[in-house]
Amino acid sequence: MTSTLFQHGTLGMLMEGFLEGTISINEILKKGNYGLGTLSGADGEVVIVDGKAFHMNGDKRFIELNGDEMTPFGMVAQFSSDNSFKVKNKTSEAVLKEVESHMISKNLFSAVKITGTFKMMHIRTIHAQEEPYQRLIESAREQVEIKEENITGTLIGFYTPELFHGVSVGGFHNHFVDENEKFGGHVLDFEVLDGTVEIQNFETFEQQLPLTNESFNKSEMDNEKIRKEIRETE
Repeated sequence: MTSTLFQHGTLGMLMEGFLEGTISINEILKKGNYGLGTLSGADGEVVIVDGKAFHMNGDKRFIELNGDEMTPFGMVAQFSSDNSFKVKNKTSEAVLKEVESHMISKNLFSAVKITGTFKMMHIRTIHAQEEPYQRLIESAREQVEIKEENITGTLIGFYTPELFHGVSVGGFHNHFVDENEKFGGHVLDFEVLDGTVEIQNFETFEQQLPLTNESFNKSEMDNEKIRKEIRETE
């Protein structure tokens, strides 16, 4: 088991509408070179590959971030493969089931990285909210979906044990960026044509919370509602 999975904020916070950015992308990048997240106001989708952070907004504009942007939520790790295997002509369900069989345990956090050509990549992004922020489910219900075929790139995702559902989403949470760095977002579904899957198992999970966010500190969270909305949103 290698390295540390770092997370700033929680998905539960986003569900409750705490969407104010509380850490910069540059600070997130100090913690790892592969990851995912969003921007202030739950503005679109962030994917981090090879130490570069990219962003797809609700208008389908895909750019590399300069690092000064703020985020309420991000997961990142210094990726180092513990094991790998090849895949050809497989659905996302089949691939992720095989990933689970190669993980040390479903009770541990893990990272998955898939590089190669995808027969189909179905992603989503969402429009940024303006203050006063609403629950994330409100913007997620109006998500923008895009589907591409025969696209080459990198999928990066994290597996969260069900015990930690609410901190993140229990199961897999995946984002994607294409090899030309022109397209990406939150992955809804995919089919691999020809690719390599790499897995990293984490011994340490570092959770950072926004100590100075007074509204969050004073909030009484509806945890059951949060868990249900995460399932609908993610």
